[in-house]
Amino acid sequence: MQTQQLNNDEVKLIWSQVKEELKLKISPAAYNTWILLNPLTSVEIIDQTRAKGIISSPSAFHATNLKKNLYSQLKTSIESIINKRVELEIIVTDPMKVLADNKKMFNNQRERLGSQQTQNSVVSTNKSFQKNNDIASPTVEELFSQSNLESNSQDRITAAIRQAGLRLDYQFDSFAVSGSNEMAHAAATAVAKRPGQAYNPLFLYGGVGVGKTHLMQAIGHYILKSNPSAKVIYCTGEEFTNDIIDAIRNKKASGFKKKFRSAQILLIDDIQFIAGKNAVQEEFFHTFNALIKLSSQIVLTSDRSPSEIPLLEDRLKSRFEAGLMVDIQQPSIELKTAIVLIKSKARGLSLPINLAEKIADKVDGARRIEGVITTIQSEIELKSKNLNEELINDILLKESSTEKNERLRLKPQSVIKKVCLHYQVSQSSIKGKRRNKEIVEARHMAMYILKNDLNMSYVEIGRWFSNRDHTSIMHAREKIEESLLSNEMVLNDYQELKKELLAISK
Repeated sequence: MQTQQLNNDEVKLIWSQVKEELKLKISPAAYNTWILLNPLTSVEIIDQTRAKGIISSPSAFHATNLKKNLYSQLKTSIESIINKRVELEIIVTDPMKVLADNKKMFNNQRERLGSQQTQNSVVSTNKSFQKNNDIASPTVEELFSQSNLESNSQDRITAAIRQAGLRLDYQFDSFAVSGSNEMAHAAATAVAKRPGQAYNPLFLYGGVGVGKTHLMQAIGHYILKSNPSAKVIYCTGEEFTNDIIDAIRNKKASGFKKKFRSAQILLIDDIQFIAGKNAVQEEFFHTFNALIKLSSQIVLTSDRSPSEIPLLEDRLKSRFEAGLMVDIQQPSIELKTAIVLIKSKARGLSLPINLAEKIADKVDGARRIEGVITTIQSEIELKSKNLNEELINDILLKESSTEKNERLRLKPQSVIKKVCLHYQVSQSSIKGKRRNKEIVEARHMAMYILKNDLNMSYVEIGRWFSNRDHTSIMHAREKIEESLLSNEMVLNDYQELKKELLAISK
């Protein structure tokens, strides 16, 4: 096959798609500095699997920093668009030509779309280009000052953390350590400093709210701060399962394998979710072996030890047990107090030690503690209340009331029906195997209400949803509990449903 040079319009179309993708992943400052001024100018198709791309930079400084900071993201983005392996070259070209080409592209876009909104966007963009036209002026030195470079570096780290699916606050610095989790913290720190060498795999297990997810994600944070280009993948056992099912259904198994088996750090939360799912366990077995062979680090969490996970294949149990397994116990009152102080400080609340101890004594689990602190913050900021013992007592009284809330006097079918009406999905779909996003959200909410408000057992709930095993119900409950603390829409959905269900149960 002869090489084929794509024409300018084709190259610009590829570049516009790359920009749209990167615009969502990096900060506006980094986007304007490193993407807008460094366009893709040439794409040559070498054969059916390979291509060569050229990015033009206005200076050697731009080229060097682009290679150092965004090369892998650019390469991956272009490869995903043209579906070929790309050899990417960054060259230095005339800066005025780069700016002129970009202006021309935006002007053409304005003429083509002809909308007022686009015209406003183009005018704004042209103004920014006009400022950059003084390429030799002192403002260039300001643009590439040490503080600006450090800011761009931090932006890149933050973008990498978000891309990996990690929470920004789950870091080692914000993790409270005591006797119940000291070994787990030490093991996680060792893995973060020497991934693939210290303990592989690292298996953390324990009950809800003991810090498993926090420690797992802290490992990812630490590694990405040292090397933002590291390929860190974080997902839950359910997400891993859904990815496999989608890959098989859409005949994209090779893409799935490429994604997970090329990871340098694989973090999977609630690995117990894959138990009993033969095709999923088979794929994870091969993924596990491939990563261990490459000395890639694997970190897993579960609500119990491998030997206690029902329906988990023996070959997986033996591999999990070959690494380091750490049992994280429920936190002591001292540790819970430390957690209260750390989380309140992160929200800008100066909580006296006696009030922190009071909260720790009444509230169990890091997630519920976080919920109480969120309530305190909202009472202070939205209702202008004072942070004192009276406020804490009122909030704890409501928390206790919620915990002991009257159980809904309803049949499970009534709850499922109400949830389906709320989310506008059918009862057959919510009870079945379909995994559309809106159906999964409704299913999780129904499972949560049946467990939390009807106090049904996991086995009983599973029977209402195509005989799902208890791990699926546990995962749904934890998912909703976490969303209630971080997602206002989910909280509103739950509160509205609870209000309606209470009304019909009386």
